[in-house]
Amino acid sequence: MTPQANPQTTDDIYDCVIVGGGPAGATAAHDLARAGRRVLLLDKAGRIKPCGGAIPPRLIQDFDIPESVIVARARAARMIAPSGRVVDMPVEGGAVGMVDREHFDEWLRVRAAKAGCERRAGSFTTIDREADGTAVVVYEPKGSDTAEVRIRTRTVIGADGAKSRVAADSIPGGGETKCVFAYHEIIKSPAPTDAFDPARCDIYYQGRLSPDFYAWVFPHGETTSVGVGSANKGFSLRDAIRTLRKDLGLETAELVRKEGAPIPLKPLKRWDNGRDVILAGDAAGVVAPASGEGIYYAMLGGREAATAVGELLQTGDVRALAATRKRYMKAHGQVFMILGIMQHFWYRSDKRREGFVAMCNDKDVQRLTWDAYLNKRLGKPDHMAHLKIFLKDTAHLIGLAPTRPKTTA
Repeated sequence: MTPQANPQTTDDIYDCVIVGGGPAGATAAHDLARAGRRVLLLDKAGRIKPCGGAIPPRLIQDFDIPESVIVARARAARMIAPSGRVVDMPVEGGAVGMVDREHFDEWLRVRAAKAGCERRAGSFTTIDREADGTAVVVYEPKGSDTAEVRIRTRTVIGADGAKSRVAADSIPGGGETKCVFAYHEIIKSPAPTDAFDPARCDIYYQGRLSPDFYAWVFPHGETTSVGVGSANKGFSLRDAIRTLRKDLGLETAELVRKEGAPIPLKPLKRWDNGRDVILAGDAAGVVAPASGEGIYYAMLGGREAATAVGELLQTGDVRALAATRKRYMKAHGQVFMILGIMQHFWYRSDKRREGFVAMCNDKDVQRLTWDAYLNKRLGKPDHMAHLKIFLKDTAHLIGLAPTRPKTTA
């Protein structure tokens, strides 16, 4: 059949159209639908983001994630330096939940639908305006003979990823953030060995695997994510994964699927258009530098965007949109800044990566790191611990600290 020449336009109006059904968009859709708002969630069906899949206890608690969604629990992280030196960082008194994004994201979308959100599959095109200024979301539907569909809405949440088309369409400076490109291969999990522990996340700080970021092996129960990130366009991520799999004896492991996508590492300076559009998740650039962690920050961003939209719909005060970024960055901006400085300095050469891994062997570093990660906050000031870390950090910077390799067996 020939697609219809004229676009299909709906006469009714939604309270909010959310573009993008990842953790940010699905969380915003769930919260707004639960609040009784009429919500449409527009998502590209079949899109899976490459991700290690680690979620901290704070996320599990704040967003009511059931045990059935968690496919594994990591009780330690292992840092591997360029020399092969390893540093084990056990999670004291807890564990990190692991999820597979293929199933986790869909579970979030289903939960939003059960709360009353309408789901549609399609690709966002643009936001038009009616004569009275009403926003009209235009998209190309998937699996339909209709050329495009036009949806009238009071507000829009752009949660459509790092290269957000909503951001580029509506937000000054949107869609222009610097990114790391991530690629991973999901394989069938091997039998446990010293090189692979199903309860441990391994992180490789080696220039041969990534010249400016890191590679990882994260267990997902029956499957495992073997991935890498880099902003160097001339660096082959696929070759790096091929090398890592060979090094670990995983070259013959069954490949389940593979994915690649850009990951932003700096929040945009503006998240809203001052009228009726706001960004969340990767579209707003809220991924933690150095670690690349994004699920918690995306879901929190989706919740904050939903709160702002709800306030705008109730009061008509557009200042609710701009207040979202201020509130968010007040809570997490310091962490982003510190991690950004870490990445800028420590990931620049193998010599510095060696020092970074050596520093991670310090118990004070491990304690403060896990507290910040698990609880998503900088803990109460421990001035002595911070002083010790500062002195050790300075020693590494000027080459006074020993970094003699302690290699794997």
